[in-house]
Amino acid sequence: MSTNALRLGTRRSKLAMAQSGQVADAVSQVTGRPVELVEITTYGDTSREHLAQIGGTGVFVTALRDALTRGEVDFAVHSLKDLPTGQPEDLVLAAIPEREDPRDVIVARDALKFTDLPRGARIGTGSPRRTAQLNAYARSHGLDIETVPIRGNVDTRIGYVRDGALDAVVLAAAGLNRMGRSDEVTDFLSVDTVLPAPGQGALAIECAAGNADLIAALGELDDPFTRAAVTAERSLLAALEAGCSAPVGALAGLLADGQIVKEMRLRGVVGTTDGSRTVQLSTTGPVPETYDRAMALGRELAAEMLAQGAAGLMGERAQ
Repeated sequence: MSTNALRLGTRRSKLAMAQSGQVADAVSQVTGRPVELVEITTYGDTSREHLAQIGGTGVFVTALRDALTRGEVDFAVHSLKDLPTGQPEDLVLAAIPEREDPRDVIVARDALKFTDLPRGARIGTGSPRRTAQLNAYARSHGLDIETVPIRGNVDTRIGYVRDGALDAVVLAAAGLNRMGRSDEVTDFLSVDTVLPAPGQGALAIECAAGNADLIAALGELDDPFTRAAVTAERSLLAALEAGCSAPVGALAGLLADGQIVKEMRLRGVVGTTDGSRTVQLSTTGPVPETYDRAMALGRELAAEMLAQGAAGLMGERAQ
């Protein structure tokens, strides 16, 4: 491989730049080559519409993938939860590094916890998945909340709380951690309360399928347990025929006996956004050692969820 700088394609947001900068450092270490960030504006960054309205799937990804295909960048970093489940044949996910905290968090006024919010509390989120699960939890625990659709970057969202427009907002723990802002979290939402988006907390490093040397170098950053887990989660999402703006939560975790990892547990949930109906199931099996087995784990759980009426809870199913 040459010693020229590698070009890393990234979105322009503070969060994207923070996580791409961390990947750039890691790639530079394994390749011995400098890495320069190439900022790319995506449709999801410029549109003022809510993600559920513009389709969610791929709106932060297409421009990065186009730059890869045209050879304008050597590799790109995505938040895995933004990636459509279908993989283009000319591109490959060369590495899925070890996952950050997958949980959702609350940033609330007066450092309040979720369950301590006042009656009628206004909680901002742009995610139908979060909306559905927060409303379902509130219904089953006698809480009175109002979910408010919002968009914008981390600063914008937290600003709604700071200026008193909202009582709380929901964000991903991973993003705040990567930006060095985890001290602003007032409550971590247990995955028993809100299951995260498939792939949440994980990054995907993508490059051209024909670049064998780069694929091999980037592969040193791959974490096989994270890859198996997110593959199962995304397989569930794909089998439900749902896009990344659908109210679907999924999380695969390792079950260990002492120091020995025994099995993988995959949990999935889908619900109406008002929280009135949900289908939540889990399955446990051997830790998938191949891509096909991880995919099968997701498909099996999706089939059980569909048998219990999951399709009818998702609104329009993605085509």
